[in-house]
Amino acid sequence: MAKQKDIMDIETLFLNLGEAWNKGDGTLYGDCFTEDADYVTFMGQHLKGRKQISDVHQWLFDGPLKGSKMELDSTMELQPRFVTSDVAIVHGEGEVKLADPNHDSDERESINTNVVVKNRGEWKITAFHNCRIQEPSNNN
Repeated sequence: MAKQKDIMDIETLFLNLGEAWNKGDGTLYGDCFTEDADYVTFMGQHLKGRKQISDVHQWLFDGPLKGSKMELDSTMELQPRFVTSDVAIVHGEGEVKLADPNHDSDERESINTNVVVKNRGEWKITAFHNCRIQEPSNNN
């Protein structure tokens, strides 16, 4: 029963992440992460800590990603792999849709790898790595 509650709480964490993005709120977005989180963007930039994650995302929300919406893959069920009772690895898929469809390519689907930790009963992301989804190449 405890594991089921943890799965639900982790799902809520990722829903909150998407809602913060869609509100354009860098502070709420950053609140989904631990104070010392590592965040690697799909461009290979390494953000360190909640404050930098919040600040960079607020800059994005106010600038190049203003009005964008995060669409999580509703067909993908989050399936945390619990390393311990307080640490799990979670993969997520989704796409950020730009406000202006004329500037939005159809090649923005991303997959991310997350390490989430539970501290004082609350799940947070402590490591996040995002990249574009690509089909594996078969070099045989």
